[in-house]
Amino acid sequence: MSTSLNELVDKAERIGVIGSPSSTSELALDILARAVGKKLVGELALFRYDQDGLPHYALGQITEVSMRNVWHEDPTMRSLIRQRGSIDTISERQDTHLGEMAISAVFAAGPNGYRPSILGTVPSTGTPICLANDEVLSELLSPYRDQLFYLGHVYGSKPLLPLWFKHFGSGPQGAGEAYHLGIFGKTGSGKSVLAKMILLAYARHPQMAILVIDPQGEFAKEVSGEAVPGGFHLPMKSVLHRLGKFAQVYGVQDLVLDQWELFARILYESPFFEQLSIPKGDNRQLAAGVLSDRLRRTKVALKELHTRESFGRAWSILGDENVQKIFYRTDGSRARFQSVYSQANEDFFFQSYWLPVTRLFREDRPKARKVESLLTGLFNLDQARRPLVVIDLSVEQATQTTNSLGPMFDEHSSQPQNIQLFWNETIQALVIKRLLEGIRTAAEYAYRQNRSLNTLVLMDEAHRLAPRENPDSDEQRTIRSILIDAARTTRKYGLGWMFISQTLSSLHREILEQLRIFFFGFGLGMGTEFKALSELVGGRSKALDLYQLFRDPHSSFDTGSREYSFMTIGPVSPLSFAGTPLFFNAFNKVEDFLKTNRLGT
Repeated sequence: MSTSLNELVDKAERIGVIGSPSSTSELALDILARAVGKKLVGELALFRYDQDGLPHYALGQITEVSMRNVWHEDPTMRSLIRQRGSIDTISERQDTHLGEMAISAVFAAGPNGYRPSILGTVPSTGTPICLANDEVLSELLSPYRDQLFYLGHVYGSKPLLPLWFKHFGSGPQGAGEAYHLGIFGKTGSGKSVLAKMILLAYARHPQMAILVIDPQGEFAKEVSGEAVPGGFHLPMKSVLHRLGKFAQVYGVQDLVLDQWELFARILYESPFFEQLSIPKGDNRQLAAGVLSDRLRRTKVALKELHTRESFGRAWSILGDENVQKIFYRTDGSRARFQSVYSQANEDFFFQSYWLPVTRLFREDRPKARKVESLLTGLFNLDQARRPLVVIDLSVEQATQTTNSLGPMFDEHSSQPQNIQLFWNETIQALVIKRLLEGIRTAAEYAYRQNRSLNTLVLMDEAHRLAPRENPDSDEQRTIRSILIDAARTTRKYGLGWMFISQTLSSLHREILEQLRIFFFGFGLGMGTEFKALSELVGGRSKALDLYQLFRDPHSSFDTGSREYSFMTIGPVSPLSFAGTPLFFNAFNKVEDFLKTNRLGT
């Protein structure tokens, strides 16, 4: 097997030799004269050497190229150069070009194929360095060919960068444990497109479930086959169909909330009590709580709250003086409330303030799924092909008015009403909180049964949901607390998380510390962002220098020539055993991505 690889290495383009000083962590390269004019920074290079009596192959990316001419550094020569501009026998001819190469992977060739190894010695000076190409990588990684997935090319070069995205269970192509991933980059850096490509990589595994909590609605549109802004239109719906991955998209219009505590909290946030002269505060909280409690005691079901009969009961409860004494202690306050209450138009309150809230709990809508039922179906480990579920919590989707969701009218009226759901960021946070609590409960239950969930949960806009600074509302603080706890504990349940964020510095530090796989796009090279990046990369200055060479994708002349560059760290590639950063340019053409990964027709 090594003979075939040796032939490929011999045919590869030679660019230099190992120079001095070199160490097992970073090698010095003496660049050959014929390679001086080539772009070498970012290139994937390799060399062959012997270790413990076996041929070994080491790979790494060239992180820096420098030029030195010792004669030009001499003070006397500098004086002459200042006058003449150059010296024929010294300038250019005495230049030496030096490169630095960070070793990311080493393979040993044995009787049973290639296996991972380490750079346990420093090869002698003069050892040839050549550029890796697709043929070399294909032969070297031939035992893992079925596991490989490609997001793009080696940074600034032609070879494809092999990656692998294993499911979180045991068995073939399984990692045996869950990983947490993070994708970071400025708006327009390509992180959302990269996340969608990674989702398709995981979707290849039928035994793996995927949940996308989508506050902006972008993933929901892609999975549904709708057009989204941008030049990279990934046909996720058709690809998922070809993979046999059953995709389900649920919007706010489809979700059925299933807890009385949620009803009380949402009613508190709605204009309902405000229009009855109860401002936000303790009084309104008491009013919402007691109304919810009394309705539950009178055997009103959550799913029936939208009916005129249930509203009639609620209206009567609020008109009860004994109930009013609970949330208004003084006679004057109760009198003011009673005056507003008695003059209010009951039908108007029902249509305008009651229905937008109670529709969230109504079960007789097309596609309607209770949160608990949805999560139970997602985490059903006995399914041969587990689904990909996207929950669209965007304001755009929530505020759609359509009568196709069920008859929205008083049973005494023949005219249907266009009723919007009551929705804002606080309600979105409450729904996300309910989902996260359900996920945590399911994970703990599976763990008690000694079963792995083998599930990935994607969280977009993670910096908003788990910020480093203390959030303002109780709901947001609870969400952050749950996510921090999940990042610490759910890996043992077989539950991994993918966090997408525009920033590093504003995402909670404890979540960052639990991530195993990172993707860093353009836009983290300055200020607090660069400081946070430096801490995560571990002070590898050469890698950071290479990251800072990333160009803004939107600085290109046209959309077709945009480069979406990323630095990745973690066990995401067979070419990075020691966590050394790897650099790549993501595909900027959909057809290239689909063809390379055999996802097309």
